[in-house]
Amino acid sequence: MEKRFSLFFMVTLFLLQFIQLCGAAVDYIRPSARQLSFRAHNGSDSEPQQVHISLAGKDYMRVSWITTDKQVKSIVEYGKSPGIYESSATGESTSYKYFFYSSDEIHHVKIGPLDPSTTYYYRCGGAGSEFSFLTPPSTFPIEFAIVGDLGQTEWTKSTLDHVGAMDYDVFLLPGDLSYADTQQPLWDSFGRLVEPYASTRPWMVTEGNHEIEAFPIINYPRRFKAYNARWLMPYQESGSKSNLYYSFDVAGTHVIMLGSYTDFDSESDQYMWLQADLANVDRQKTPWVVVLLHAPWYNSNQAHKGEGESMRQAMEEVLYKARVDVVFAGHVHAYERFTRVFDNNADPCGPVYITIGDGGNREGLAMKFVNPSPSISVHREPSFGHGRLRMHNNTHAQWSWHRNNETDAVTADELWLESLSSSTLCNQVEMPSKSLKDEL
Repeated sequence: MEKRFSLFFMVTLFLLQFIQLCGAAVDYIRPSARQLSFRAHNGSDSEPQQVHISLAGKDYMRVSWITTDKQVKSIVEYGKSPGIYESSATGESTSYKYFFYSSDEIHHVKIGPLDPSTTYYYRCGGAGSEFSFLTPPSTFPIEFAIVGDLGQTEWTKSTLDHVGAMDYDVFLLPGDLSYADTQQPLWDSFGRLVEPYASTRPWMVTEGNHEIEAFPIINYPRRFKAYNARWLMPYQESGSKSNLYYSFDVAGTHVIMLGSYTDFDSESDQYMWLQADLANVDRQKTPWVVVLLHAPWYNSNQAHKGEGESMRQAMEEVLYKARVDVVFAGHVHAYERFTRVFDNNADPCGPVYITIGDGGNREGLAMKFVNPSPSISVHREPSFGHGRLRMHNNTHAQWSWHRNNETDAVTADELWLESLSSSTLCNQVEMPSKSLKDEL
């Protein structure tokens, strides 16, 4: 009898594990938050650290890194073969003070023009280790890895390992990077943690609330001081006046990074820039338009509910008229996907709204959703994970969300998207390019 019970127990356990791995209806044990994972620098003062790259205009890449030695030159040598650097470029360096903290030297160098779908080998500062990156393709298909509210915990490392296990072209992060929260050495630790990933594929980020790092009562320091110094994005290349919002084109996709924590009303620079940016989009060249911001406009989780409402009221119609395909947000530490929406109602010509603030932050998951679920909310789950958006061609893209399950990344939600620029129904209504240009 005991042997039968033991055999029954083993078979049952195996079946339960198998069903869970297959994503069937077995209750998933929600992971708890994990402690901070601090990364120290063990190299010399002149050795490049916290290396990351970002797109910087058509066929160009920006290489950013930090050295303790402030005499190191802001130079990047690069080429298509290991150890052979046929080209070089010189940039600039900066540093900042935050109360009693003084940053090391922060280098930014723009290199190019570069060939698409090509591996380049590069060296920073004329010495140190060799790095390499793969440039994105110039045409479809292209794949984006998307992670919000990343942080630097063991769950962060798990998420990045899952992302890195499968190839992708560009990494998108809709705010809340390091969770330094005024503790400036945590910015350095974060840079070291993400370097193996951010030095090999371009990372395009926008700010979240944890990047503000200001004390309004004493009015010091200025907002986003560390973020702007360390994570320079191509705002000037896109005609923006601020590093907090910008756009870029890559392989048939126009990506807009908006700032939830800078002015966004109809009189603001950001609003005016967004109108002009969308008016200049050529849907023949970039049939896909994707927007990222931090505080979600649609959210049925009790956490941060309504915090993005004022921005939604100010800007939603602009995105709707421009036939934006999908809007990604972070802030809420859970996953939620909405159907195509406009003004709180399902609309076949509105964007798909997706909250993906589940990268691995130290604060844990947002477990409580509003019940019953709104009719426009299609899938919601409080788990750590990451997303992938693959543009297959001018008309079709595939979205998938992958739940962290320790050593595995389980595909928990999938969706095929048809670009709104190819929609006969949505194009019966005049597209916004003409009307927006008339307004400007």
